[in-house]
Amino acid sequence: MALLWTVTVFALLIVIHELGHFWAAKRSGVLVHEFSLGFGPRLAFVRRGETEYSLRLLPLGGFVRMAGMQPEEEGLERVPPERRFLGRPLGDRFRIIAAGPVMNVVLAVVLFTLVFAVIGVPVARPVVGEVVAGYPAAEAGLQPGDRILTIDGRRIASWEQVVAAIQAAGGRAVELTVQRGDRVLTVRVTPRPDPQRPGVGVVGIRPQLETMRTGVLQALVQGAEATYRVAAGFVLALVHMATGRGGFDVIGPVGIGQQIGEAAQVGLSQVVLLAAVLSANLALVNLLPVPALDGGRLLFLAVEAVRGRPVDPEQENLIHFLGFALLMLLAIVITYRDLVRLGAS
Repeated sequence: MALLWTVTVFALLIVIHELGHFWAAKRSGVLVHEFSLGFGPRLAFVRRGETEYSLRLLPLGGFVRMAGMQPEEEGLERVPPERRFLGRPLGDRFRIIAAGPVMNVVLAVVLFTLVFAVIGVPVARPVVGEVVAGYPAAEAGLQPGDRILTIDGRRIASWEQVVAAIQAAGGRAVELTVQRGDRVLTVRVTPRPDPQRPGVGVVGIRPQLETMRTGVLQALVQGAEATYRVAAGFVLALVHMATGRGGFDVIGPVGIGQQIGEAAQVGLSQVVLLAAVLSANLALVNLLPVPALDGGRLLFLAVEAVRGRPVDPEQENLIHFLGFALLMLLAIVITYRDLVRLGAS
């Protein structure tokens, strides 16, 4: 099941990204030879009109092969100049390249909105969902369904406040006011020190989860805000790495697959939330000014705008080829590290 979810999430992110390029190219009148999911040897394909849709062996991305991207493309002389990628105005080419990352941002907003409005988000209320046997809460008589109203006289509105109050107590007894049905009871509990976290107290209770949903418009706003927070976190991590104030933990397909598998065990909402985060991150990664990525191609277009003439296509393609080779090497190294980390866990 974890493998199925991983393949589904990867396919969704790649297809949406490449559909952005494909749609923008078609809208600009550029001839698209091939729409591919994956790299390497072709496993299957079907032709519809002037475009071939293919599935390839290595599911590490995809591509849209447009007429005129390669200056020495075979049969290019039969394609009208206005239908070639390099024959389109600078603005058209910029939109075609930028459309992939933009679609990933749109997908992130849509997925977040879907979770907030339709699937729902599990929210921990200050209600006891489970009492662990042998822990202080069970010994004090707390029961599942008890709603915690106050701790040491302080009003409780969220489960986070419950956790903070108990952890801060350490080994000191705390007084809980709980509502059990129609009755309000007072329970005295002495937290047990957590052996793995010195100074932190635990009593052995877990929250009751409730699924919360919002209206579509409010969910759309929340989805846009969540996407912005993901993007801001990504940029901040890059800044910290560049200034030496922190590292940047990079994981590859294996590590991402493990995360998707763990999210699937929690529930559908967690898988969709993770897919939204990955989609936003994929957009930002692709916008980095690195050869072979969309950001690298946009950089060349920016240079063309400043110079007033394009960079030699052969030189640009060579730079992108070298960048792609380095990215593939980096992907192999990251995948190997993921496998080692997975074996050690």
